[in-house]
Amino acid sequence: MFAGKYCNRDVIICGPDDSLRTAIQLMRTHHVGDVLVVQQLAGNTTPVGILTDRDIVLEVLAQDVDIDSVSVGDVMSDQIVTVQEDTYLSETVDIMRTNGIRRLPVVNRAGALQGIISIDDCLEFLGEQIQKLAMLVKTEQRHERQSRS
Repeated sequence: MFAGKYCNRDVIICGPDDSLRTAIQLMRTHHVGDVLVVQQLAGNTTPVGILTDRDIVLEVLAQDVDIDSVSVGDVMSDQIVTVQEDTYLSETVDIMRTNGIRRLPVVNRAGALQGIISIDDCLEFLGEQIQKLAMLVKTEQRHERQSRS
């Protein structure tokens, strides 16, 4: 399975020059803990950063910074790590673990944003696989009963 199959394609985005208040309102409205920060580069919507609720707490609220005095670009994490749509989920999980990040923008070969994949999406896939393995045991037992009858 690939990151492109399990990523969320309904990504909440903003620009680096948007106000932090705007980004916070987007998070609240869409019930998400992050917004991807994008710019138009070479005709593509390209991720250039990510702003998480944790960034806001640690960089703004904990530092007692006025929310209206900073932009998204001032607070976002700009050391962005991405995966391509055809990256295997196992490799995606390795990238998340190695970099200590819970969310990865998914891009196409040109670097254009296609979606975002989170640890939750990977856990959903793993849960599906575990359920299939559990069903295998029942199927095996049923086949054995039928073959011995």
